[in-house]
Amino acid sequence: MHYASLVLITMSLSIAVGGTLMAVEEEAANVAPVAGYEDVAADLRRVIAAELEAKNLPAFSIALVDGDRTVWAEGFGFQDAERQKPATARTVYRVGSVSKLFTDIAVMQLVEQGKLDLDAPVGNYLADFEPHNPFDAPITLRRLMSHRAGLVRESPVGNYFDPTEPTLAATVASLNDTTIVYKPGTRTKYSNAGIAVVGQVVEKSQGVAFSKWIDDRILAPLAMRQSGFTLTPSVERDLAAAWMWTYDGRRFAAPKFALGTAPAGNLYSSVLDLAKFVRAIFNGGQGESGPLLKPETLAAMMQDRDAKNEARRFGIGFQLADFEGHRRVGHGGAVYGFSTQLEALPDAKLGVIAVASLDGANGLVKRITDHALRRMLAQRDKKERPKFATSGPVDAGRARAIAGRYRSGEGEKQIEIASVGEKLYLYRNGFRFELRALADGFVVDDVLAYGPEVKPTGEGAVTIDAVRYERLKDEIPADVPERWKGLTGEYGWDHNTLYILEDRGRLVALIEWFYYYPLAELGENEFAFPGEGLYHDEKLRFTRDAQGRATQVVAADVTFERREVGTRDGQTFQIKPVRPIDELRKEALAATPPAEQGPFREPDLVELVKLDPTIRLDVRYATTNNFTGAVFYKEGRAFMQRPAAEAVVRAHKRLNQLGLGLLIHDAYRPWHVTKMFWDATPAEMKDFVANPANGSRHNRGCAVDLTLCDLKTGEPIPMVAGYDEFSPRSFPEYPGGTSRQRWYREFLRRTMEAEGFAVYEFEWWHFDYRDWKHYPILNREFGEISPVK
Repeated sequence: MHYASLVLITMSLSIAVGGTLMAVEEEAANVAPVAGYEDVAADLRRVIAAELEAKNLPAFSIALVDGDRTVWAEGFGFQDAERQKPATARTVYRVGSVSKLFTDIAVMQLVEQGKLDLDAPVGNYLADFEPHNPFDAPITLRRLMSHRAGLVRESPVGNYFDPTEPTLAATVASLNDTTIVYKPGTRTKYSNAGIAVVGQVVEKSQGVAFSKWIDDRILAPLAMRQSGFTLTPSVERDLAAAWMWTYDGRRFAAPKFALGTAPAGNLYSSVLDLAKFVRAIFNGGQGESGPLLKPETLAAMMQDRDAKNEARRFGIGFQLADFEGHRRVGHGGAVYGFSTQLEALPDAKLGVIAVASLDGANGLVKRITDHALRRMLAQRDKKERPKFATSGPVDAGRARAIAGRYRSGEGEKQIEIASVGEKLYLYRNGFRFELRALADGFVVDDVLAYGPEVKPTGEGAVTIDAVRYERLKDEIPADVPERWKGLTGEYGWDHNTLYILEDRGRLVALIEWFYYYPLAELGENEFAFPGEGLYHDEKLRFTRDAQGRATQVVAADVTFERREVGTRDGQTFQIKPVRPIDELRKEALAATPPAEQGPFREPDLVELVKLDPTIRLDVRYATTNNFTGAVFYKEGRAFMQRPAAEAVVRAHKRLNQLGLGLLIHDAYRPWHVTKMFWDATPAEMKDFVANPANGSRHNRGCAVDLTLCDLKTGEPIPMVAGYDEFSPRSFPEYPGGTSRQRWYREFLRRTMEAEGFAVYEFEWWHFDYRDWKHYPILNREFGEISPVK
């Protein structure tokens, strides 16, 4: 073992490894690049720093391995939520499915000792393991470890969604209520539940807790002192704060519960520790402090016996692929708030481990690990340095020009390109990707993926991967079929919500925040996931109440209860004010708006209906039909600064051509009303009200709350959420609802943006005029406003 690049801090720590208290020296926070790797490290530092800023990654750590040396390891960003503690190579992360490699190695150790047989039925070791298997092929350890047992992806209990932290035994026992999806040995079906069974075999056959067995037989020989399947104080000390994100713009702290399928995804580790694991792979199974596996056993784990023609190939545990003419082995890890890639070239003996503390970022992490491997190969072979392509921001005009729905002539496959504010998105292959500018076209570039390029043809079409897509006419989608109306909505948990939505005649499941799956309708209440993806060919079964509204859905054998979010159609959302409104009114009228420094334009508030009497009003705050149930305005009127009001009128006239108009809920708002809203609203809902300390753009006469209405009847057009609903359904990019509702929401936004307005990030109905900064905060009552000249 070479320690040329590993600086040791001379301090003694007591760390429990395998139940024994050991005095060890703590490794340095980072590993400086060894001689010959300075340029590689400098290049990767530039790449990582730029991607951290562009993609807003909280923390990122990376380690490079060359033979039996860790040749560079470093952290970037901050490992704590307060951004006070820099991330390092010692920062601990949950590494998700990288855990599976350690579980599978534990089995292979027992196989070497003759205690387990890879090809014997699992029932030989777990007598009470009895999932329904209608096929004449047994479930074996080999098939479980290579994901060819046909088992469901998740167990009914202890699954990825389940926060109750059940035991491993209870998790595995729940699989007796499932049915095998495919005949064992015939097809790859990735299964977290399957590796939980493997871990239970280790625990049951050896009479030792699974986590302790891993500590003693794997982590100790590898000297992985910052790692474990349980969160000990020594591990938690350096654990990174992890973050979730959603398509509708939210970012929140990741949940921390232990998975019931712990052997499949509950390992905590650092890139320095995982580098020791990769070094052991390159060293024929010899760990830093003892042997791990025989070389021939390790080699057998990296062989593909059955899935040579499948897109995703596994040996025993290791995912297998080709990379730049080299054999590649490794595994990715995706668990709440963490994204890991462990990639090794066993013949070249080069490896990279990288982790980010952001959910769903494996595309970006893998792109960086791939670049690092290419850079290492070029360094070793003295070849030209590979380049890391970068993209740029999208011009708003180009984004609007390319936005639309497209269909290919090959297979009638459809895609959608959507311009949302300053972002451009591509909906394709079950994901929503961000598009950024590249040369004369665009490229997918976000944490989910990089590529492909999207190139406009100049003929109303685009090409992607050499496939031409023709633009479709932008038509209002048909309404959702009546039989599905009781099914759409949210199900599950705050930390992981299942959306059932309708998209142009298809019922769709948006699951694990990022995966859109069109569902096949098998019956009134039964549907199936498509034949690819996370849950391929598994079923969804809805349970309805007497009114036909679903109360739960069992999706892929996981039970998701309906979430009551917002209000039912036509109902007004209401809060319970923190204090009585009359009490707050008295305080607000006596208060003074915040002082401002100009100069500002002279206010010129005009009444919208005086500029265009066909604009309709439904000023809720002049009635009790609003989110507080109290009256705030003496009159139901709507005023705006003249340029903003004229822009609203232009938007209204544009809509008139389609038989639509604007229905105004609120416009100029006296400052004291903003203060009342703020003081009345519970803390957890204050994203939906303005802070009076800053003033509201409504107070400046440059914001308007509105919706679409039928020009003849004045009836509002149904949207995903109602006006002033304080829930995520009100977010302008909320993914749920029906395609018709979302189409109208986006059409309203595009119409208002064309007239110089921008939508507020939490409210689809709230639009701010571009010149709002040029006007002062006002506190005039409507009756104090001079009439239009």
